Amino acid sequence: MVFLPFLAYTLMCIQAKLTEDELKDFLQNTYEKEASQKCYKANIAEFNYETDIRSKTKEETVTNTTLETAAWEKDIWKKYFSDITPNDYTDPSLKRQVRTLHILGNALTNATNQMTGIYSTGKICPYSKQDCDVTKEGLSLEPGIEDIIAKSTDFDELVYIWKAWRDVTGAKMKDLYKTYVTLSNEAAVANNSDHIYLKDFSDKGAYWRDDYEDPNFVQNMDDLWTQVEPLYTELHKYVGRKLKQRYGSKLDISDGLIPAHVFGNMWAQSWNNIADLVRPFPNVSKVDVDSALKKQGYTVLDLFKTADEFYQSLGLLPMGVCYNESAGAMINKPTDGREVLCHASAWDFCDGNTFRLKMCTQINFEDFITIHHEMGHIQYYLQYKNQPYSFREGANPGFHEAIGDTIALSVATPTHLRKINLLTNYTDNDETSINSLMDMALDKIAFLPFGLLIDKWRWDVFSGSVPESKWNSHWWEYRTKYQKVRPPVKRSDESDFDPGAKFHVPGDSQYIAYFLAHILQFQFYRSLCIAAEQYNPEDKTVPLHKCDFYKSVAAGDKLRDGLKLGSSKHWSETLEIMTGTKEVSAEPLLEYFEPLYKFLKNENEKYDNYLKNKPQLKVNIFVLFLTHIKNNDNGTVFSSNNETVSSEKQDKLSNDDNKNVNGGGTD
Repeated sequence: MVFLPFLAYTLMCIQAKLTEDELKDFLQNTYEKEASQKCYKANIAEFNYETDIRSKTKEETVTNTTLETAAWEKDIWKKYFSDITPNDYTDPSLKRQVRTLHILGNALTNATNQMTGIYSTGKICPYSKQDCDVTKEGLSLEPGIEDIIAKSTDFDELVYIWKAWRDVTGAKMKDLYKTYVTLSNEAAVANNSDHIYLKDFSDKGAYWRDDYEDPNFVQNMDDLWTQVEPLYTELHKYVGRKLKQRYGSKLDISDGLIPAHVFGNMWAQSWNNIADLVRPFPNVSKVDVDSALKKQGYTVLDLFKTADEFYQSLGLLPMGVCYNESAGAMINKPTDGREVLCHASAWDFCDGNTFRLKMCTQINFEDFITIHHEMGHIQYYLQYKNQPYSFREGANPGFHEAIGDTIALSVATPTHLRKINLLTNYTDNDETSINSLMDMALDKIAFLPFGLLIDKWRWDVFSGSVPESKWNSHWWEYRTKYQKVRPPVKRSDESDFDPGAKFHVPGDSQYIAYFLAHILQFQFYRSLCIAAEQYNPEDKTVPLHKCDFYKSVAAGDKLRDGLKLGSSKHWSETLEIMTGTKEVSAEPLLEYFEPLYKFLKNENEKYDNYLKNKPQLKVNIFVLFLTHIKNNDNGTVFSSNNETVSSEKQDKLSNDDNKNVNGGGTD
């Protein structure tokens, strides 16, 4: 979390450049202390506000602290960092710190606070009482609205909920977003200089992409998508057919697009809430952690302790401080009347001691996995807390998001869930294995296009390549192209601003990191599984997706070796330490999902073949019907080639056709 808005100003050299020894001394003895103190003060103010967003006093404190930090940062930058470059110094660590320090901070306060305020206080009336008093009976996003969109299969109710949320959030912040874009670009361009070695940011998108230290970053992300798109396409096609069976004529997927409101998620970014509707083999034993948690009387605190124990089993650091409510953490939604920003987040207060989680936790499997994800951030903070201030961040933003998800891949395996007594009466066979992979794909693979398109849209907005008058339609162009979804109701560029209905857009938070993290986590997972001797790439009898590296100190050592570096090394070097390669690759992800991909491709091909032959089947059935009339209703009919077919065989053929229609499952 970094700081605040700056107006463009003329770069000037205030004093002579520091020598290498002088700069080292300044960074170690002055900057380190002051920067940590400013960070602590700013993050305390922000945390206090996000846990009481109706408080004007706390909002003012955030603004004042932000301005104070901005003034300090600007002063330090002008005096010491504005006119130095990495090439001015020889020490590798110092060169790398300078790379970060000569770039101004670029976050915003007023615009983002107003937009996130709209988002976090947004409420809608229930479908059954659309003219309610929203102040008394209105539903907030968490848990009210999300619960409905996750569980309801009432097509019309889902349409209403989907539209109503966008009406009370995105549509109300469109003008604010214009201001935000202008100020963001001004702040990014303020870094520019005629100096040959200094950064030249054309806009906020270029500023964000610089974090990845990759001149071909956009192309490389597109290449990763090209690798995984075939798997997503097969998943999308299969899921669309299953949803069509559920909703019938109300669901039109004839154009290859699925309406965005039927995925069990407000943004269609995760489809795990519709698993019961699309699971290939619904009649075999399944993973039902929600019931196990309820039956065993788990509390919210138990969820956090269980997640903490997994990390400690790898020999990693304990994290009790981060979920200790008496030490300031928020792991339950307050019941004292405060409005809070429920979006789960992990906080580093920059003093080496204070780390907190903020989450409106519910006792279910989804939040159990989210806790492991957020604790991945905390573990990263703890591991690099002794690095210089400039290096206390992930190797790149994608790394930070990937760590907890890597752990969660192991946690979510039936193997692990049995070990911690959250899964019983479960039979491991080919059918349950496909179901398990499907459940994971509904989360991981379904997310990928959404993770990619949010920032591709914002890059276009920041660069001006899409005019303000087309922001919303451009959003839907990307959602159609990548996600293959469309809005359930007509949208407008004049009155709608649908990107604003997703927290990270008003919250000024990069999103491409999540796309990259969904690729990286499978690289990390495969590497840790090999280190734990729970997976051998040469042994095809034990697939990657069944690996659980719980209690493997060897896996923990490999993870720690990467985390403790922070951003002190180029991310490719850290990746090599953690995986043995310097290149980001989707191959481990494809290896993980290979059995599911083969299954989906086969089922979709069977259905396509069925549709191709459907006209001929209708002709054959008509011929059979006419032949049946001629044969005195004696229980026997003749096929077109005069082969006698019994009534029992007809029933079997009919059932087989239905299987083909249903995609080969056992519905």
